Amino acid sequence: MRPKIFLVQSEGLGRGDEQLGSMLMANFLRLLGESQDKPGSLIFWNAGVRLLCEGSPVLNRLKQLEEQGVELLACSTCLEHFDLMDKLAIGKPTTMATSIQSMLNCDVVSL
Repeated sequence: MRPKIFLVQSEGLGRGDEQLGSMLMANFLRLLGESQDKPGSLIFWNAGVRLLCEGSPVLNRLKQLEEQGVELLACSTCLEHFDLMDKLAIGKPTTMATSIQSMLNCDVVSL
């Protein structure tokens, strides 16, 4: 079985109510941390990069995942666009080329 990558594209899960989406994302990350099976990486792009930055309500959940061996990657173009490069609190910046290569070698789950 190929490793999995989760692609995080926004700060919440689903479309519609933003508050509900934020609650769903927090719950998803908590349960993923409690799960025995984990993806190899979480790639964050577009507004999703905000979850890795100072002030994010899910930093503790993401730190737990990173400590469990899940690689956290933030799109550097997205960080620059939102002026967040110096606010990255966890994970590491990555390029689109690296993200593409990782996705070609894994099964991708889009959130």
